[in-house]
Amino acid sequence: MTGTGASGAKSAVEWLVSVAPDPDACRWEWERNPHGVALLPAGRRWDVLILPAELGYPTLDVLTRLVDRPGPVLADFGDARMGFFVPPGTATRWLGTGVRGAGAGTWIVVPYPGRAAGGVRWLVAPDGAGTLTDAALLEMAMHEAAGQIGRAGGGA
Repeated sequence: MTGTGASGAKSAVEWLVSVAPDPDACRWEWERNPHGVALLPAGRRWDVLILPAELGYPTLDVLTRLVDRPGPVLADFGDARMGFFVPPGTATRWLGTGVRGAGAGTWIVVPYPGRAAGGVRWLVAPDGAGTLTDAALLEMAMHEAAGQIGRAGGGA
């Protein structure tokens, strides 16, 4: 959906690796790992809320109508799930059926910004400035998307 330019990708890389226990090893993984991914700890600069794609894509559509640029969003494993980057601490407070949270103590698979790799790709790449999706806005977008899905399914 949205990517980053060369300088944006560099600042996005720096933002992402800032949470890695060993930033140089993280960069090495992105460059040399055949899958082109690295594992990064959630809960430091961001949490990730993981939605099934059936809800995630419509939610992203609603979000992009509400804000110029939402926070980073990943799609993985055949587009079965989507991960929305939200402020740290969100995962522990989140209550929602079918939504999983990755927060402190969890790790996520992250491709290099601007590259698809190992079945994981950025739908909205990090901007390097630390932009995250506000959890309340995400919740509102999810409700709107669920309503749209319900209305479309109700007429079928």
